[in-house]
Amino acid sequence: MQTSLCTLCYIQKDNCYLMLHRVVKKNDVNKDKWIGVGGHFEEDESPEDCLLREVREETGYTLTDYRFRGIVTFVSGDGVTEYMHLYTADGFTGEPIACNEGVLEWVPKDNVWDLNLWEGDKIFFRLIDEDHPFFSLKLTYDGHGILTEAILDGKALELFDIVDRDGTPTGLVKERGVAHLDGSPHPTVHTWITRTTSDGRLQVLLQQRSHEKDAWPDCYDISSAGHIPHGSTPLASAVREAKEELGLTIQKEDLHLLGHRLRERERVFHDRLFHDCEYSTIYLYQLKNPNPGFVLQESEVARIRWMTLRELNLSVKNPAFPHCLDDEAELEMLRTALQNLKS
Repeated sequence: MQTSLCTLCYIQKDNCYLMLHRVVKKNDVNKDKWIGVGGHFEEDESPEDCLLREVREETGYTLTDYRFRGIVTFVSGDGVTEYMHLYTADGFTGEPIACNEGVLEWVPKDNVWDLNLWEGDKIFFRLIDEDHPFFSLKLTYDGHGILTEAILDGKALELFDIVDRDGTPTGLVKERGVAHLDGSPHPTVHTWITRTTSDGRLQVLLQQRSHEKDAWPDCYDISSAGHIPHGSTPLASAVREAKEELGLTIQKEDLHLLGHRLRERERVFHDRLFHDCEYSTIYLYQLKNPNPGFVLQESEVARIRWMTLRELNLSVKNPAFPHCLDDEAELEMLRTALQNLKS
């Protein structure tokens, strides 16, 4: 294994980043990618020595105001590991020069997401934009440019397999926060849980989302739902989510497929844009024991509530009822399934 130390800097001006399009070198791990400016340490250099020298050599600018944002451990998957010292800068002097590494261009920050970036780079762009405190980010790739692991300050981040709008896998993998910023379609699983009471009423379980959720906090939602992690399947995820959120053990063979839905929504939560595009696999699960003894995951679920189909239909139309059950097509799938259960 080869290891190296390097710096990377994103210079800011007029709500733009100075981006380097790596199109010059033939054998370049960053070939055709857009990155910041920087390079490898020379003998006896500190991170700041390397930063200032590389920026001056590649851009002609002398930095006068910069900020150390974090350490990024970049594991390429082909035997090379880099320990990258990440900076942003918004003060500089000097006149620009041509760069022998590629083409320099000032890019509006909102347009950076449309460039050909490493998926891991999008994670630290997100952290920078959120003004995250100094961080340690480990990014592991498979040797072919596919992100396989992201760990922030010692905790694994969620990775999703990105799909087309018809659910076909694209081969791309994105981190959860990035997918919810750029609106990439990703797979989720929904499980509607029902029971028949002792007096013969058919009821549907709703969960109220925790106040701490990053989207739709305090809203009533599907019985059990969640994202499908990178490399997993809808069935396995449905079983896992029911166990984690509700303490409910479900057998895969007892899940009845209702269908699939693409749902796209865009809202602002906690002062941040949340652009959600989900391709959902939808299941129905009938409880054999109407009172199984639920154990709620406090970080996800505030409380649960049973409703008849009539009560559910009235509640989703009531402006005073907090909910995120706004996909009429999915609700119609549920209504049809419940009517079939009654008949």
